[in-house]
Formats: sequence, C-alpha cells, structure tokens
Amino acid sequence: MKKLLKFTPILLLLVILSSCSSVKVTADYDRESNFDDYKTFAFFKPGIDKAEINDIDKRRILRAIEAELLAKGYTKSENPDMLVSIFTKSNQRVDVYNNAWGNGAWGWGGYGGWGWRSGWNNNQVSVSTQGVLFIDILNSKKKELIWQGSGTGNLEVKNTDKKDARIKEFVSEMFMLFPPEVK
Repeated sequence: MKKLLKFTPILLLLVILSSCSSVKVTADYDRESNFDDYKTFAFFKPGIDKAEINDIDKRRILRAIEAELLAKGYTKSENPDMLVSIFTKSNQRVDVYNNAWGNGAWGWGGYGGWGWRSGWNNNQVSVSTQGVLFIDILNSKKKELIWQGSGTGNLEVKNTDKKDARIKEFVSEMFMLFPPEVK
C-alpha cells in the first residue's frame, strides 16, 4: 500500500500532462482493408489542389506527412499503393470570460457618478483561430478512402517557426494512429 501511495503523485502528473495535449486527433478506417499490403505512397494532387490554404502551408503539411510516412517505413513512389490527400477547415473561436463578482451596492461608479452598481465587472475576450486538418489515405487502384485522420487545435499564425512546429505536431499526433491496429 505504501508503494502505491509513493507512486500516486507521479501517476497523477502523467495523467494531467497527457490530458493537456493541445491537438485533439481522431481516425477512422475501412475495416475491410489490409494495411499490411500498403508499402508505397504518393500525394494525390487533385485532392491537395482543392485544399483551401496557401501554398506555403500546403508544402509544410506535405513535408510533415512525407517525413512521418518515411519514418514508418513507407516509400515514396511513382506507382504507389496508396495516395495521400489533405483538406482543412478553420474558424475563429471567441471566448468571453465574465469575471464579475460582488452582489452590487450603492457607491461611486467612476464617470457614472453615485448610484447602484452591480459589482465589479471584469470581462475578458479571447479570440483564436482553430483549425482542423484532415489527412486522407486512399487505395490508389480503386481511389477509395481507406483511412482518415483529423486533428483539431489552435493555429499559430504570426510566428512562422511556431506555425511549422504546430503543423508537425498536428501531423505527428495523427500518424500515431496510422496504420490502425487491426484485431
């Protein structure tokens, strides 16, 4: 029992750190596909051309995907087993925090003079861009989707080094789920 109590703070810290991932990823796949048959890949240009992001970010994403697939032992090929495509979505996220406290009272209200005040009002507004990156992997012969990963999180838009690292984080987190572990 004492040993368990000794490791409880460490386990608690690990749980907290693992739940703080800033990218939320999911994946889905075709249960009929045999992922052991896929060894080579290429990018699906018609799909990538439709992605509504600038060409610099497309290249960042494609380089990150290529690095992940090569690290997993896949080979880039002119005659691939699978095709890789991407698409993106983004939206503005606005969070309003109302930090009002107090029940109100008579008192001085600054420019408003004396009168009833409803407590201290300390609103804060936070605006961020939240994006979703989808990575599609298709069977190259049938042009059918066999795996799709998606990553959702806040985007860094001002600092290019941070943007590059953020894109790599999105792609890396998604490819932890590829290939799927089929039971």
